[in-house]
Amino acid sequence: MGDLRNDIKHSLHMFIQNPGFTIAALAALALGIGANTAIFTVVNAVLLKPLSYPNADRIVQFENVSPDGRGSSASIPKFHVWQQQTSIFQEIAAYDTAGPGFNITGERPEQIHGLHVTEGYFRLFGARVLLGRTFTPQEDAPNGGNVVVLSYGLWQRKFGGNPNIIGQSLSLGNEPYTIIGVLDRDFVTDAEADIWVPFQFEPNSTNQGHYFRAAGMLKAGVTLDQANAQMKLAGSLFHRLYPESNPQQTFGVEPLRDSIIGDSRKSLLILLGSVSLVLLIACANVANLLLVRATGRKREFAIRSALGAGRARIIRQLLTESVLLSVTGGLLGLGLGFIGVRALLAISPAGLPRIGEDGAAIGIDWRVLGFALGVSLLTGILFGLFPAISASRADLNSTLKESSNRSGTGFRQSKARSILVISEVSLALVLLVGSALLIRTFMALRAVNPGFDPHHILTLEMSLTGERFQKTAGVAQLSREGRDRLNAIPGVEVSASTCCLPIQGQFGLPFTIVGRAPANAKDTPGAGWGSVSPGYYQLFRIPILRGREFTEKDSAAAPGVVLINEALAKQFFPNENPVGQQMIIGKGVGPQFEEPARQIIGVVGNTHDGGLDSDTDPLMIVPEAQVTDGMTALNARIVPFRWAVRTHGDPHQALPAIAEQLRIASGGFPVTHVRTMDEIVSRSTARQTFNMLLLTIFGAVALVLAAIGIYGLMAYSVQQRTQELGIRMALGADRTTIRKLVVWHGMRLTLVGVALGIGAAFGLTRLIASFLFGVKYWDPLVFITVPVILAAVALLAVLLPANRAARLDPMQALREE
Repeated sequence: MGDLRNDIKHSLHMFIQNPGFTIAALAALALGIGANTAIFTVVNAVLLKPLSYPNADRIVQFENVSPDGRGSSASIPKFHVWQQQTSIFQEIAAYDTAGPGFNITGERPEQIHGLHVTEGYFRLFGARVLLGRTFTPQEDAPNGGNVVVLSYGLWQRKFGGNPNIIGQSLSLGNEPYTIIGVLDRDFVTDAEADIWVPFQFEPNSTNQGHYFRAAGMLKAGVTLDQANAQMKLAGSLFHRLYPESNPQQTFGVEPLRDSIIGDSRKSLLILLGSVSLVLLIACANVANLLLVRATGRKREFAIRSALGAGRARIIRQLLTESVLLSVTGGLLGLGLGFIGVRALLAISPAGLPRIGEDGAAIGIDWRVLGFALGVSLLTGILFGLFPAISASRADLNSTLKESSNRSGTGFRQSKARSILVISEVSLALVLLVGSALLIRTFMALRAVNPGFDPHHILTLEMSLTGERFQKTAGVAQLSREGRDRLNAIPGVEVSASTCCLPIQGQFGLPFTIVGRAPANAKDTPGAGWGSVSPGYYQLFRIPILRGREFTEKDSAAAPGVVLINEALAKQFFPNENPVGQQMIIGKGVGPQFEEPARQIIGVVGNTHDGGLDSDTDPLMIVPEAQVTDGMTALNARIVPFRWAVRTHGDPHQALPAIAEQLRIASGGFPVTHVRTMDEIVSRSTARQTFNMLLLTIFGAVALVLAAIGIYGLMAYSVQQRTQELGIRMALGADRTTIRKLVVWHGMRLTLVGVALGIGAAFGLTRLIASFLFGVKYWDPLVFITVPVILAAVALLAVLLPANRAARLDPMQALREE
């Protein structure tokens, strides 16, 4: 123990005596460990933290499985079939994803988050009740009454923690709801909620609309494979009950956490692998520094050996120094990484699950601390072991006889430093190629025409709760009055309302073209569906290619009309004019969707409703005033009502007036999620932007570290070869020859590293092929440009010591020891 204390004291003294070496080593380690810690904090929050529910490992998500993929949305008939699978499930519940929210009305109106759930939801997710109770089966049945359960946070914030709250009334959408329970503060859902209200499904419903999710808890001892085998049988039962359903679709389950994480796992693991390359480059840099330091200290080690210190004792001293360096760098990197990832998420929200708003759920816990400590210790051993073994191997007699300048210039040390530099260059090139491919993807996405003009548009959301908005007439009246008020505001050009904004996705419904009934009902085509108000296409500047757009005359009393987009027209009317033809929408989905045939009155331009990186899909658009009452009531449950306002200048300046006029038109409802359309478009590519920024940062750090490594090696080489260079100059070599000699030595190592890096990059970039858009993983431009840039940076790093070598005075160089 006393020897360890002495080693630590000696190490600290050495660091203080050599501030340049210490700062350079700590900077490289802080960057490497900090970058790894930053990514690990995100990986920890998304992938490693267990769900907060009891028995979370037994909770599974129900899914629809087909050759096209898997999806977790559910319909009422499917949910009823799943509920019958009691042999493998202990509990099954349905819930939505807090789409529209709820309006607390009265003296202090406020929009809050809320979930529709079935009565088994609280048992499934282990919710503890602080006051009162949760829903009974009778309250979860049709006409079961207006009851509500409060979260602990809302109970404290809105009601001051009143212990007598049970039985009191809460006004939601100007309708009274009886408060029957308050949940414990520890119950936190992944979809944030302030209140819960019962779904109250119809037991005999044939509504095939998919607008909620379902989860279940496996019975103890039931495996995932057993559950999926049983769900396939349940799929066969569903097809027998509903013969018109898709025969290629069946049912399955997957762990709830995997369902929440989705495709984030692959991108995060790739980022974690990429950032580990940065750490390896940092380790190579510090190892090179330690080799140089160990070379200069060989006489010290020889003297210590002569005084009785064994080889193991010298190795321990050097490992103590390297571990101290890495732990200090790890502490600096821990703070740097945490600050860096929070700043990055604030600049570019990653679109990742489980991280909260702007990364609020990302924090430092025992996993992050353990990771940082483990990486620091492993790094210290990794970059310290080889220099320690190399330094302890020196021959005592020959080392003491050598001059200080020539000590340790043997082939083995030179070869080791060269290998480390080649490794740095090759790893840096891999990262630079990856970042260049993602930069090209980002540029390609930015170049995509979304099909509409997003500038100077403000969007707002409103939850339409209450009896008034269960009918289409109430929603149409609100839309008309709201638009009249908005259009009268100075600076407003035009306003509109809709169920679904561009680029945020649409509903999907089947349709048939009158006169072209499919031979089999199962072959009925489908397309996206949305509803909009008059002025929508003028506001978004989406072109009308044929026919006309909606007007105020397209009311509930007028004949049914529909617009289709260019993609639908090309697919189903390739050689004819669709305007004037008729189509029936939603037949067979359920009574809420049944309606007469609609006449196609126009064809509109395509918009990228599934995202900028997806193709434009067929789309049908109907007037808000002509939506069926059943669909209006359903929409009020699952999506917010959206307003869009185009202004002549900055749309935020008109926000106070816009919010006030909409509050008056709606009878006191607030607006939420106020965003410009530019922000929505930007957020649609948040994941790609996040990946691009991170890999670009990693690539830039790797490039700088590689350049420093090359410079350090060549500067040390020039210093060690001073006498040799002096002899060459004395024998007639001019300064240009000396400069070329040093440059070629450095560039030879660089070219070897580039060649190895190109091979590695060509193999590894296949892993990010699914993240690319508009560019191939083997893009020739990237694989030519990146090596050229890396070689140019390396040339600059080599030229500095080369010029220094060319300026040597031969006589002075020959006199040096």
